[in-house]
Amino acid sequence: LKMASPMSDCHKIVERMESSVLPGGAAPYGNFPDYSRFHPPEGRLRLLPAALLSRLFPNQREGPLLGLDVGCNSGELSIALYRHLLGLQDNRDSPGDSMAVTDLRLLCCDIDSKLIERAEQRSPFPASVSYVTLDIMDPNTREPLLCSYLGKFGRSTFDICFCMSVTMWIHLNHGDGGLVTFLSCLASKCTYLLVEPQPWKCYRAAARRLRKLGRNDFDHFRSLTINRDMAEKITQILIKDCAMELVCCFGNTSWDRSLLLFKSNRPNTCSD
Repeated sequence: LKMASPMSDCHKIVERMESSVLPGGAAPYGNFPDYSRFHPPEGRLRLLPAALLSRLFPNQREGPLLGLDVGCNSGELSIALYRHLLGLQDNRDSPGDSMAVTDLRLLCCDIDSKLIERAEQRSPFPASVSYVTLDIMDPNTREPLLCSYLGKFGRSTFDICFCMSVTMWIHLNHGDGGLVTFLSCLASKCTYLLVEPQPWKCYRAAARRLRKLGRNDFDHFRSLTINRDMAEKITQILIKDCAMELVCCFGNTSWDRSLLLFKSNRPNTCSD
């Protein structure tokens, strides 16, 4: 994958965000308040076709499409994605006439309960967009919760998962093995996966920020062997280890992160 030239200094953005998080300025899981002020949803949405779901799911089906947004923060991007993919304007609550997909249910999760509480309070679509506090790396909590949600619709997988600027935090906190486990988990639970990986420069910026605050480095940072071109490395993991194929690279945001769409090659993910 050919990456665009950097258009912003990642370490400056990290410093601005972390300075508003805690007295120590640390957000070790990426759970920054007001994240959308620094990376507005429009920076991703302008890269995504509004009719994306109609293209991915051209045939009508019984029941809604099901989406999972991992690491949703306080929900601004989740709601923006929901509106964009259903063709909703800010002051409309029904899809435009040209949108074939009119029913999408979105389950959004984050490790930070305060961010989830804020997302629930602000949500304009409580019947369609649900929020839950979840450590996605804890299988004892994750599996019953996701299975319960899918079971309400008679399903075993999601149609599409969103993983927007989450991979670095999983990687830093859980190591190489944790990143592979995380990607494998998502790949097993969806037909399509939209990923926005953080580039390696953001890893260095996050680690540098912790050191400036007098805190210890991330446990795994110096031992990571999956490094450098993270978009390419994550692509290879998903293709070689997770039975997915790269469908499209939609381009790069102004903060130099690519949006990559993958499709599962596992037959059971398409037959629910």
